[in-house]
Amino acid sequence: MNNFKSTFSIKDLENLTGIKAHTIRIWEKRYNLLQPERTDTNIRYYDLESLQTLLNVSYLNENGYKISKIASLSKKDTADLIRSLSINNESNDHAFNLFKLSMLNFDQFLFYSTFENLSKEKSFREIFYDILIPLLSEIGVLWQTNTITPAHEHFVSTLIRQKIVLNTEKAQSKNQVASDTTFVLFLPDNEIHELGLMYLNFEIISKGHQSILLGPSVPIESLLDILSHYENITFISYFTIQPEIEKIPKYLNEFEETLLKNNLNKFWILGRLTEHIDSKTLPTSIKIFKSIDNLVKEL
Repeated sequence: MNNFKSTFSIKDLENLTGIKAHTIRIWEKRYNLLQPERTDTNIRYYDLESLQTLLNVSYLNENGYKISKIASLSKKDTADLIRSLSINNESNDHAFNLFKLSMLNFDQFLFYSTFENLSKEKSFREIFYDILIPLLSEIGVLWQTNTITPAHEHFVSTLIRQKIVLNTEKAQSKNQVASDTTFVLFLPDNEIHELGLMYLNFEIISKGHQSILLGPSVPIESLLDILSHYENITFISYFTIQPEIEKIPKYLNEFEETLLKNNLNKFWILGRLTEHIDSKTLPTSIKIFKSIDNLVKEL
């Protein structure tokens, strides 16, 4: 099956650019910005070049340029203006759009070159918080609305994973362990969304702590082996799709009985499923965090 998506409906363009379909139609008619094709049933569809044009228009418009001025620019003048703005402007919008285009085109070179240019001005931490977290959030919405395919999501997630691993290795080579606390990072059974956990591993190592990244789908009983090797353990996990909502209380109770009772160990949890946990009923050894940033401040 070919997952490459090269044509887009006007609704897709709205989802990808944030520009309302009604506005796109007006700009298309009044300024001849886009030249859509039509299906046999007379429905508009657009190619990747149209998407890139609209992303460029959106970026310039958000930076104060009127649509009439933008429409009068040649492709070269548009590219030069965007390049100038992206260099002199602290806005992350242009890089954000380039990452989206790299995903849609399955263009590794564009992803790497965009990341490299950002790295000249920003730390990896800043890139992750300012751009990659919002990008992953938007990708989730685009996937749910069928604007992109699972192949697009896997493509960009893999590239982000590579960057996290690379920067974690750099942090590991620079920072010596200077803490008695050991952090054990894992995901519950059948939980596979590990990018947030991998980034936390980078932060923990950067701050000089011992970090053990076990990865996805780890049963509680498998964590017992850790107890014989380390004391003062803080377990960290993401609840994104697992455990199932109705099974979360049982899971937390089993975790406490198995790994936290009669010791100084802790369990820190993030993820959207934590919304279904009443933190007031939790033992002091279990703590909920609303965001990566909040947890990092606790390290």
